Amino acid sequence: MNFELSPEQELMRQSVRRLVERAIEPLLATHDRDLPLSKSAYLEVLTQFAGLGLTAPRLPESGGGPGIRMLDYGIMFEQLPTAIAIALLAHEGAIARMYAECSDAQRQRFLPDLIAGRKIACTGSTEPDTGSDPRGVKTRLSRRGSRLVLNGSKMWITNVTVCDTIVVTCLDCREDDRGANIVKVVVERDKAPFETRSIPTIGLRQGILGEATFADCEVQAENVIESGSGGTEILKTTWMINRPLIGLQAVRLAQRACDVALDYAKVRRQFGKVIAGHQLVQKNLSDSMSAITAARLLCYYALSLIDGGGSAEGAAAMAKRFAQNSCREVVWQAMNVLGAMGLSEEARVESLYRDICMLSIPDGTNEILALIHGRELTGIEAFRGTAR
Repeated sequence: MNFELSPEQELMRQSVRRLVERAIEPLLATHDRDLPLSKSAYLEVLTQFAGLGLTAPRLPESGGGPGIRMLDYGIMFEQLPTAIAIALLAHEGAIARMYAECSDAQRQRFLPDLIAGRKIACTGSTEPDTGSDPRGVKTRLSRRGSRLVLNGSKMWITNVTVCDTIVVTCLDCREDDRGANIVKVVVERDKAPFETRSIPTIGLRQGILGEATFADCEVQAENVIESGSGGTEILKTTWMINRPLIGLQAVRLAQRACDVALDYAKVRRQFGKVIAGHQLVQKNLSDSMSAITAARLLCYYALSLIDGGGSAEGAAAMAKRFAQNSCREVVWQAMNVLGAMGLSEEARVESLYRDICMLSIPDGTNEILALIHGRELTGIEAFRGTAR
């Protein structure tokens, strides 16, 4: 067991940090902090990420990816600005799903432009009344004569308003209107237009979040993914990897807030000395760094289990839930150290607090994650009350 980064891992981390400092943060600074990033700007970012293999980190070299371990990806992922990181997760996650389930012909058609960052991808699973249980989807793929049409809506979809390609999870009603089975279909927006709108949110406002409506959206038959692995299994596997990655973004936000609080505590004076010299402030900072370190290591642990091929579903759920909850408290305590300054936009800590609140929702709410972890601990599925 080694708790230090290897020279290769340190090089990966530094490479991403330099890219962020040189290209990504200056680009974000030119855009309104309260509006979603434009498609042209996002494509520019994806092109930069493609050079480091970040657009397809889960793919082997034979599939056009870098063939890196998920732990190494997590180390790099933590360095990315959060709104961009979540958008990247949606893009590369869709690529991973297509690679896992598409035919060779479909891979050759869809993946090269997505991996190169020339086009933007996303996954449409969540619906207005269906979230963590993909078996509850209502969007339908039906046959009308010689045509296939898609009807339904998808909500809370990252990248959807700027995407070129969306992988839609839907009921297979091609032969039977009851739609007993789940199927996925790749919708190319230039060939099968659909309506989208942005969803304003409390945080991550430069992120790209929205909903899509499919109204008799005509889909090519060759775009249906005829996967033998089941309609939901690949989706669940992708979520499992995403959870510790999102946890590491909570770590990033908390680390930034703690750094601001520490710097401020060393210069702000009260009662005749800098507030860093007061006992409760020191305890606050100590608790914060302990939470950040514990959350980071827990996320690393979950990713290492995934790399090792072991049972990681419970660990991944635990990592995201612990990281988001504990690191949100870190940001809140940083605001308290800053006092009145912590409430100001100038200090930027309040925006970190709004951003970290967003991370409790993607890829499973805290309550769902607790039940996933509890299921692994007890062997009993609380969702439906049955033993595994």
